[in-house]
Amino acid sequence: QVQLVESGGGLVQPGGSLRLSCTTSGSMFSIGKMGWYRQVPGKERELVATITNDHSTEYGNSVKGRFTISIDNANNTVDLQMDNLAPEDTAVYYCYTRGLRYSDYRYLLEDLWGQGTRVTVAS
Repeated sequence: QVQLVESGGGLVQPGGSLRLSCTTSGSMFSIGKMGWYRQVPGKERELVATITNDHSTEYGNSVKGRFTISIDNANNTVDLQMDNLAPEDTAVYYCYTRGLRYSDYRYLLEDLWGQGTRVTVAS
């Protein structure tokens, strides 16, 4: 019922910046937590950054000080500003959210994942 629409991935040189965006669509959805995880072939998916609807944040150790996550509650959108990108940041980035979907006069707790957007950091 709820879809996560991701955008902003692409190719960037080391030291450059990208901004990823993820928004919900399709149904009324109240975000509890939203953010990004990333994965490279052969490795486990790892935390990048998450943010709650009251703006509490969590960052993976490898991105602290370089990435900044923010949330727009009204539009159910989360942005990830990625600065000082390094080749080690190359991965497919997946949007994640946990929230409440309004359906049939009640709210249902859901965990959702996007399809992923690729970030490549290379010269």
